[in-house]
Amino acid sequence: MLVLGIESSCDETAVALIEEPPGGGQPQLLSSIISTQIPLHRMYGGVIPELASRNHSANLPAVLQEALDKAGRSIHQVDVFASTAGPGLVAALLVGNTAAKALALTAGKPFVAVNHLEGHMLSPFITHSQGLIPHLSMVVSGGHSLLVDVQGPGKYTLLGRSVDDAAGEAFDKVAKMLDLPYPGGPEIDKLAEQGNPERFSLPRPMMHEAHLNFSFSGLKTAVLYLLPKLSPGGNPHDLPKQTLCDLCAGVRAAIVDVLIHKALRACKQTGHRILAVSGGVSCNQGLRRQLEKSCKQARIQLILPPNSLTTDNAAMIAFAGMLRAKAGDFSSLDTPVDPNLRLSGMQTRA
Repeated sequence: MLVLGIESSCDETAVALIEEPPGGGQPQLLSSIISTQIPLHRMYGGVIPELASRNHSANLPAVLQEALDKAGRSIHQVDVFASTAGPGLVAALLVGNTAAKALALTAGKPFVAVNHLEGHMLSPFITHSQGLIPHLSMVVSGGHSLLVDVQGPGKYTLLGRSVDDAAGEAFDKVAKMLDLPYPGGPEIDKLAEQGNPERFSLPRPMMHEAHLNFSFSGLKTAVLYLLPKLSPGGNPHDLPKQTLCDLCAGVRAAIVDVLIHKALRACKQTGHRILAVSGGVSCNQGLRRQLEKSCKQARIQLILPPNSLTTDNAAMIAFAGMLRAKAGDFSSLDTPVDPNLRLSGMQTRA
């Protein structure tokens, strides 16, 4: 089975092809091409939806052809077409979703609408030798922080979610306060490598409450009130370089502490001994290091996707589409995109 996936939910135009050998076996990722719009949106400090959708339309034909060329396949060999149906920016979603439907209709092949969050959740298993296995999933991205009990394809139980700012959202908003370049999360991670995480006492919201939900708005507010104490008028450009690094290190440590504490508690509650972490924030250096250390101490197997599969990509959409296709779970061509699409009917944001 050869599956072509298209992702265009935000500011990445991506196409990937994944193939399962005849008779089954570990799927092979033949190509994964991503065209990022970060330089375009950086001057505005964030994603401009109309610019994103226009550039998806302009970039998609070349990205599609490059993915096919790299895979050494033609469009006529594709068995299933998959695309992101949500959540995301509605105009951006429509570009990739409509293209995949048009290709499926023209080729007379089935179409699968994929939830973007399901793609992230399954991404650590694209290259995993055992394929998808029962585990505790933590998805940490710009828009979502989720803990999900995964028993198999489509068998998901939501355990905890963001009730306000997600982890990636908190990183980005703090970065904006500090006037760091977009995207802010990687900038904070880079500066944190040179800082002292213990210099500033920052809150760990909801860390010790019994439930498994996340909240990071209090951390963002704490930084907002701390800035005027560190520089005249709260101007981040007046901060000494070491103070800026220490503040970034403190913010990163607070977010990482909460994420790992909640994830390990969820593993204990569910009995899972395997933790898979995905989403754009999963490439954070501090998070990865601390996850490896904490999981080793707790004797929990940690599965992380390669960095190339942490941010938005089409490989995860093709892989999720393949699993759904194998289960006979196809989508009609009139399936709409949904900017607030829920994961298997579950609420993912408050």
